[in-house]
Amino acid sequence: MIRSKPSRRIILGIDPGSRFTGYGVIESKGNQLGFIEAGTLTLHTYATHAERLGHLLAHMGHWIKAHKPIAVAIEDSFYGRNAQSMLKLGRIQGVVLASAALHQVSVAAYAPKRIKQSVTGNGNALKAQVAFMLSKLLHTPLDALGGRDATDALATAVCHHFAVPIRAKPS
Repeated sequence: MIRSKPSRRIILGIDPGSRFTGYGVIESKGNQLGFIEAGTLTLHTYATHAERLGHLLAHMGHWIKAHKPIAVAIEDSFYGRNAQSMLKLGRIQGVVLASAALHQVSVAAYAPKRIKQSVTGNGNALKAQVAFMLSKLLHTPLDALGGRDATDALATAVCHHFAVPIRAKPS
């Protein structure tokens, strides 16, 4: 009988925002999850939206080259009342998608409720509940996970882990 080893996968999660964009990198090996890195990219300090997009593009390239993810998981848009805000968010998402495509990394988008459901079992969970479950799933203290945007990005990566099964490689 051939024994198989769980495949190691790196997943980059992105919580897009025109003011703050969260990112989170996790490792999955079989059913085990591990925390690698997370943080928040502050974009609102740049004078123009074009500068924000350029800054995000540079960071996306850095994260992809540094961690070599098998996938980029992004939180999908929700519908808002402000058309201008939705347009800016769409541009941010476009940069994430284009950067992943440029680096030949697959992309998956998940609705906020689905992300919360996959992490906590409740699609209406509070952010604090999501963060608490992430600390348990990733075996990492809450304060090491980063802020709100970073935990949203980590949750998106974890959602992708649960959504796309790992195929074991023969040893």
